[in-house]
Amino acid sequence: MTDVEVGLAPVTSTVQGPAERSLELLGRMTLEEKVAQIVGFWVDEGGDVVAPMQGEMGEGSGKLEEFTRHGLGHFTRVYGTRPVDPAERATWLRDQQRRLISETRLGIPAIVHEECLTGLAAWQAATFPTPLAWGAAFDPDLVERMGAVIGDSMRTLGVHQGLAPVLDVVRDVRWGRVDECIAEDPYVVGTIGTAYVRGLQSTGVHATLKHFVGYSASRAGRNLAPVHAGPRELADVLMVPFEMAVIDGEVRSVMHSYAEIDGVPVAADPRLLTGVLRDEWGFDGVVVADYFGVAFLHLLHGVAEDLGDAAGQALAAGIDVELPTGNAYLQPLVDKVRAGLVDEALVDRAVLRVLRQKAELGLLDATFEEPAPTEVDLDTAAHREVAALLAEESIVLLANDGALPLAAPASVAVIGPNADRSAALFGCYSFTNHVLAHHPEVPRRLEVPTVLEALREDLAGAEIVAARGCAVDDEDRSGFDEAVAAARGAEVAVVVVGDHAGLFGRGTVGEGCDRDDLELPGVQRQMVEAVLDAGTPVVLVLLTGRPYVVDWALERCAAVVQAFFPGEEGGRAVAGVLTGRVNPSGRLPVSLPSSAGAQPQSYLRPRLGAGTDTTNLAAAAVLPFGHGLSYTSFARTELRCDADVAAGGTFEVSVLVTNTGDREGDDVVQLYGRDVVGSVTRPTAQLLGYQRLRLAAGESARVTFRVPTTRLAFSDRDMVRIVEPGAVELWVGPSCLERETEASLTIGGPVHRVTTADDRWVVTDVARA
Repeated sequence: MTDVEVGLAPVTSTVQGPAERSLELLGRMTLEEKVAQIVGFWVDEGGDVVAPMQGEMGEGSGKLEEFTRHGLGHFTRVYGTRPVDPAERATWLRDQQRRLISETRLGIPAIVHEECLTGLAAWQAATFPTPLAWGAAFDPDLVERMGAVIGDSMRTLGVHQGLAPVLDVVRDVRWGRVDECIAEDPYVVGTIGTAYVRGLQSTGVHATLKHFVGYSASRAGRNLAPVHAGPRELADVLMVPFEMAVIDGEVRSVMHSYAEIDGVPVAADPRLLTGVLRDEWGFDGVVVADYFGVAFLHLLHGVAEDLGDAAGQALAAGIDVELPTGNAYLQPLVDKVRAGLVDEALVDRAVLRVLRQKAELGLLDATFEEPAPTEVDLDTAAHREVAALLAEESIVLLANDGALPLAAPASVAVIGPNADRSAALFGCYSFTNHVLAHHPEVPRRLEVPTVLEALREDLAGAEIVAARGCAVDDEDRSGFDEAVAAARGAEVAVVVVGDHAGLFGRGTVGEGCDRDDLELPGVQRQMVEAVLDAGTPVVLVLLTGRPYVVDWALERCAAVVQAFFPGEEGGRAVAGVLTGRVNPSGRLPVSLPSSAGAQPQSYLRPRLGAGTDTTNLAAAAVLPFGHGLSYTSFARTELRCDADVAAGGTFEVSVLVTNTGDREGDDVVQLYGRDVVGSVTRPTAQLLGYQRLRLAAGESARVTFRVPTTRLAFSDRDMVRIVEPGAVELWVGPSCLERETEASLTIGGPVHRVTTADDRWVVTDVARA
């Protein structure tokens, strides 16, 4: 037995297990102490706007000491709301945790959560490629390494929970938050997102899946617009990555989606937050609110009469913690409980989950006596190595007529608004674009060479002339003449265009920065066409957070390179691809669109989704999912597979891959399948497995996939997930559309009903021989 003096009374405990300790603590709590454990406090909430309706919602929190007199569940974004010295803030945070232990009756420290989508959102912290680049790299192992180094930084600073990864499946690239997503394929999203979860949680930091569920399927690609996805799309596409990360990744936290699906807000839907997440999948962690999401039930959705009603509906649905602060879960909830309108048992359920999480994190035993670090390096050589590798692997060579790699040119014109702009390398949730954009007087204190600077280093013997040409997003054409003159005087023109990531209309892509067309923003296309008219070969580099309609550029440019916000080492990675120091190996994680009118678009479409003679509008993508070129060439041959397999079983497929070129390179081996006849319509192509494979010139390797038939599972007409008997076509090729080598098999009956008992039901094991 131990007696520890905390606050006003000694806590005496003879229990050690998290569940028992949580129950014992709960039994001694007042209602005010309970609700204190299920809310956050935003220390810097009055500062920069980094969340929707923050200005309207952020009032009334009061001073920290008053707010936390009964305890606290979460500290909200103490590093990621404004520029603060990390070491100084770590000392402040340690002192605040000690104050919670010594000055509150129960002495329970708070969880500290922070954004970590492209690295820890803190001043001077390493900034990695955006998640769309993770998808383009097709390398879960490297993403897991990235998660681990990010987690190490968070632990150093006393952060316990990261608000990442985003597992929304891309459905409409007009949506502003596409750069936060991984891919349009749920299996790619699930495998790579789960890898990030494993990496982060290997350091003792809890990951948080965002945004469960449906958020990315909003109408017309508008942020926070209604969602009308059917139950089959939800179950077979949008939920799959979350299920993978819960069952296979054992994630400890989930964040609800802002979406309303067919008129029901997710934040008030117990069928999803409890029925699916907990009862079906067995999730036993904590569900946290997206910022102000509980209050939005009253203020935006109009399904709650006041904030107390919103709190009751959210708790009943299964939201345990209100973030970023306690708009609804504090006094409005207390009033409803005392009036008998909300069952206090719902509060108890949420508090127990939070206390168990705190026990898992070691917070119930923490004393915070150890000194905080006086010096903190959040951008070490280990961070840089992973950032560089991931940036290099993520760059996609879309087209090349032989102009690349650049063969020691004597003169190069480097043109465009993103050529010499380091912020163009970062996504919306980078600290640079999320926070420092509000503080132009604060230095970034990260080494971030731009594409122009990196090219000057790689092409030290060439004359390089730079011209901006135009801005990212305005109508000013006054720089066109300078750009054209620079191109005419050079052997080759490298034109770097694309996006600026921002928030709520302050960028061309990012949260709240949606598009109603998919042309390059501003007058960038006109600037590129003016340079093309000069007659100099043009290499177009796209630094973007979404794919754009660039069929015109594929036809006219000597080469086109796509980089999805490649992070702090992205400038060097792009320069490496242009000069040949890096052999490009990225593949498109989203289809390259033909028009905004073709949205929403996905390669996972039934036959009618591909377009027929019954419409005059084309539905095909300009370039398909999985496409990407290399400076070497690969041949995929001798596809072999089992002749038949029982439904619910596993079949083996192997393919011989040969590097037929003259230099080492990486192929992304892509195995696709098609269920020929289904009781509901099936996609014309579905990725069943993939593997990044490095081969020397002339080298061959046989890649073997062990594919559970549950990779072909779907929800039948009764909404039961099944594997159905029948014929399956299989192929491997350089994209979803190209059947370079083919085979087929038959799945035998009876119908197999899929449950969570199916071991690793969506994961394809891959081996190389």
